[in-house]
Amino acid sequence: MKILYFGSGQFGVSCLEAIMSSGHKLAAVFTQPARPAGRHRQPRPTDVALWCKEKNISCVEAGDINTPEYAEQIQKYNADLLVVIAFGQKVAKSIVDLFPKGAINVHGSLLPKYRGAAPIHWAIINGETQTGASIITLTDRMDAGKILAQTCTFIHPQDNFQTLHDRLSQLSAPLLIKTIAAIETGTAVYQAQDETQVTKAPKLKKEHGFIDWSRYATDIANQIRGLWPWPGAAAVFVSAKTGKSWKVTIAEAEILDTNPNAGQVCGILDGNLNVICGQGRLKIHRLKPAGSDLMDFQSFVNGRHGGPADLFLPLNLVIRDFA
Repeated sequence: MKILYFGSGQFGVSCLEAIMSSGHKLAAVFTQPARPAGRHRQPRPTDVALWCKEKNISCVEAGDINTPEYAEQIQKYNADLLVVIAFGQKVAKSIVDLFPKGAINVHGSLLPKYRGAAPIHWAIINGETQTGASIITLTDRMDAGKILAQTCTFIHPQDNFQTLHDRLSQLSAPLLIKTIAAIETGTAVYQAQDETQVTKAPKLKKEHGFIDWSRYATDIANQIRGLWPWPGAAAVFVSAKTGKSWKVTIAEAEILDTNPNAGQVCGILDGNLNVICGQGRLKIHRLKPAGSDLMDFQSFVNGRHGGPADLFLPLNLVIRDFA
């Protein structure tokens, strides 16, 4: 079949590779325009645009895919099927109707769970032990299309957003090719989602990364894993000796126990430099101070002459400048 692809994020690159290696024809790719990124806010093309440049494939940067001008351009490709993955724009029905075989989307969850912009993050944050990828039809309602195929994977205790994202991306590629083949032969089965089982995965904000140290160690560890590398689980580290403070993003932590800590100060370091939580303790392995590189926690503490009784504070409670 002749396929058109709408996508921007890295999640879909393995699927693009699979389409290229299949017997189907990738007619063209549409992606989001380059956006300012990095410290100097220089325009950065999307991951998909960079992939297309490397492969010498036609790539159109579309600010609004639903305009009549883009509709006319899309129609000229005479493609059979539209594949949409991490595109970043809602695709109107008038565009979907241009494809005789319809439009399908690859989503990083076991729908109907975790509809929304951040399904992988929220699955980890909420302590799920299993997730997957779903291939669905494109509809007006976000992630509410009929399910054509799904694949599952366990969420391992050491997984963070990045590792799970990459694994789901790889698992999606063969599933997509199998689904395209079923659509082509007319053997695809379209199953409606169970609306009573819907859960949401809303877009993340930096505020979702503010750590509340009065919560359980298990919940904080899931928050750290689910938000690394962006937006990151953040806090302020305060030296008991000097009173100086540093904003940090915690990249990796280990749950030491889940015992009650009645009467103890949440966020304080014990004699072994472990963090006291509302219930349980965390051992911080790696963190990233603001403006600095990722480093191990012991080196961070040593470099600031820290020790027991130093304190992590919630970022949203600190209103002064950081040292």
